Amino acid sequence: MRTRLDHLVTAALQQGSAVPAFTCYDFTTALAVVGAAEDAGRGVILLVAPKTAGTSNGLRLIAALRGLADAASVPVVVQLDHATDLKVMADAVAAGADSVLADGSSLPYEDNIALVREARSVLGAGVVLEAELGGLAGDEDRAFGADEAGVAVAGLTDSAQVEDFVARTGAELLAVAVGNVHGKYKGEPQLRWDVLQDIAVRTHIPLVLHGASGIPVGELVKAAAMNVGKVNFNTELRTGVLSALQEQLPAHRADGENLQGLLGRWNTSAREFATSALGMLTR
Repeated sequence: MRTRLDHLVTAALQQGSAVPAFTCYDFTTALAVVGAAEDAGRGVILLVAPKTAGTSNGLRLIAALRGLADAASVPVVVQLDHATDLKVMADAVAAGADSVLADGSSLPYEDNIALVREARSVLGAGVVLEAELGGLAGDEDRAFGADEAGVAVAGLTDSAQVEDFVARTGAELLAVAVGNVHGKYKGEPQLRWDVLQDIAVRTHIPLVLHGASGIPVGELVKAAAMNVGKVNFNTELRTGVLSALQEQLPAHRADGENLQGLLGRWNTSAREFATSALGMLTR
């Protein structure tokens, strides 16, 4: 069923929970995620990467996700993730996205604010905007090895800027950098909970934790207590699916090129991960 991202996340926080968000590069993964959410009776967020949304087939995927979300028995949000191009944002919303992360985190502070304000002007008041303050290392579309990229902190969120940033952008959610990264972590993640706590007391809007794949459950469960209402997953979802397919591919080739059976394994892997994430973030 259709819902607003800010309403979904705020309702979860009131129950001491956070809502997981999963990057969906395809419809099979989205079906698995929504199925897991319906089994759990919890809301969920379907993310679409900007590289996906920037293609005609990506816009068709967004339209399909919109239909899937509207038909679901639980609240489901379709969000364009990490977007910097205003046209891609507008096209994604026209295709069915109801929320956008206008990501100016790599820009100078004032330019970041300007991007989010421009996004609001272009998209209108009905689209929920997430903004990002502070920089996350790595690439949300790729998983790196432990000795490659995606391991260093690009720049912690400056808590002293939070109040001004939120007031001037009008963002409904704020993604923060507190030691989290995109891709795989080198060793154990070292999250700065002190920074997150300082941010949490400076704004009333829900916070977002990107790069959650690889963060131990014992750490993630602290997030909702610090006003983190949305937690993004990508790497573990993709690597789990690819591992399952790699393992099963020879048998399905031998079984008459059994693509339907292989897609079933894809669905099972994605659904199991989504179920696990929903469980760890629910209180």
